Amino acid sequence: MGSTSEVFVGSIDQGTTSSRFLIFNKQGEPVASHQLEFKQIYPQPGWHEHDPLEIVSSVEKCIDGAVAQFETQGHNINSIKAIGITNQRETTVLWDQQTGEPLYNAIVWTDTRTQNMIRKIKHRLGADLLNEISGLPLSTYPSVGKLLWLLENEPKVKTAYDKGVLAFGTIDAWLVYKLNGGPKRNIFVSDPSNASRTLFMNISTLQYDESLIDFFRIDPTKVHLPKIVHSSDATAYGSLTTTVLKGIPITGVLGDQSAALVGQKGFTPGLAKNTYGTGSFILYNVGDKPVISKHGLLTTVAFDFGGSTKPQYALEGSIAVAGSSVKFLVDNLGFIESSSKISSLAETVEDNGGVTFVTAFSGLFAPYWIDDARGTLFGITAYTQRGHIARATLEATCFQTKAILVAMEKDSGHKLTELAVDGGMCNSDLTMQTQSDLISIPVVRPAMRETTALGAAIAAGLAVGVWNDIDELKQINTEGMTKFSPSIGQDAAETRFARWEKAVEMSKGWAN
Repeated sequence: MGSTSEVFVGSIDQGTTSSRFLIFNKQGEPVASHQLEFKQIYPQPGWHEHDPLEIVSSVEKCIDGAVAQFETQGHNINSIKAIGITNQRETTVLWDQQTGEPLYNAIVWTDTRTQNMIRKIKHRLGADLLNEISGLPLSTYPSVGKLLWLLENEPKVKTAYDKGVLAFGTIDAWLVYKLNGGPKRNIFVSDPSNASRTLFMNISTLQYDESLIDFFRIDPTKVHLPKIVHSSDATAYGSLTTTVLKGIPITGVLGDQSAALVGQKGFTPGLAKNTYGTGSFILYNVGDKPVISKHGLLTTVAFDFGGSTKPQYALEGSIAVAGSSVKFLVDNLGFIESSSKISSLAETVEDNGGVTFVTAFSGLFAPYWIDDARGTLFGITAYTQRGHIARATLEATCFQTKAILVAMEKDSGHKLTELAVDGGMCNSDLTMQTQSDLISIPVVRPAMRETTALGAAIAAGLAVGVWNDIDELKQINTEGMTKFSPSIGQDAAETRFARWEKAVEMSKGWAN
């Protein structure tokens, strides 16, 4: 039975394919959770949408589902002190500010319909200054392109804009607005880790930048942008007006990759995390001054906890293909019956047998940015077995992670001390040992991998005193963690990396 003095924090984790609600105790352990997948809408090739109302209702159902489980364990709802939100970033919702009704489906971060438009905008005078001001290069990812596309192609959006009632928000702002009951309370806010993904925010001031809005030829009097507030705040985000948790305050918001960095306790410069999902996202804390990358990385806000603390920044690099390369071996080549068995197949051989697999299925992302590379297997001989290719597939993600970390060290001037890991591929001991060998520093894998949801819970809990400060958090989620230390020398690591770099060079230009 839960003791009356125990306190808990709820965490809404609104992802690209599912919504979840988790309830954490003060030790950072999840005691209850509920998950729902929702519809993925693909109206045309390259287009990807979600129903904004289904996102809200899926979150509400997850809250009720997790709380029911929580109560059957003998806990009391009143012991849940606050709620945090973490969300898929860049995904964009537009709604009517007076009615709260969405004007179109949410356009998802992965959507590429803005490709031609972005290409044109790149030729505008001043386009080369965007990265310095916003921390982001101009691409199809940021929310701005999604807004511009809708203004051009959706009459309902254009009408709302002309009338001055158009509200723009990322998923965090939309959720906070709807969970607070919509236009009645009109709680319309976003945190810097999300606002920094729109291309409207100045990365140094953490406020919207007139020159950016002007560059995109948007009239700021006709579109309502959410107010940017601290990621951890006792009052700014209002409270729930629906579900069994009605009245409980929302006190923390972080974009998913920032939340994972916080959940991995990457609070100080030189700490980094890699989430090995379908793709891979690496965030590296660079401290309280933004570092604009010279190596094709993004600059983003790690978190802004307010109070006496300064906002912390991160460099971010993403790998397009990580877990999806394993899925490729299973689904397309029938190597093994499930992704979880790849590691044991790779262990049937001593090494990669001279095979290198550049998994550039759709080009290479950071730090290479080679659009015309394609997936290429090098070094195949009559000796090559399935195990060698399995091993080379796992190594590809480790090599790309090393390439990004090297670029991050060059940009930031901070030496990386250790890499915290989460996501599906980190379950493979072989992959994590390989990763440590290649980067020549320890790789740390927590036993409890719900680090993204934990990060949002931490932001919320700090605002209401569940935890007093960052120092108090250093002890949470340390039990049962695994540390992989390098088992080869630095020279051997560099030799292996040089072969990878040679393979990357040779995979260029294939798609031309």
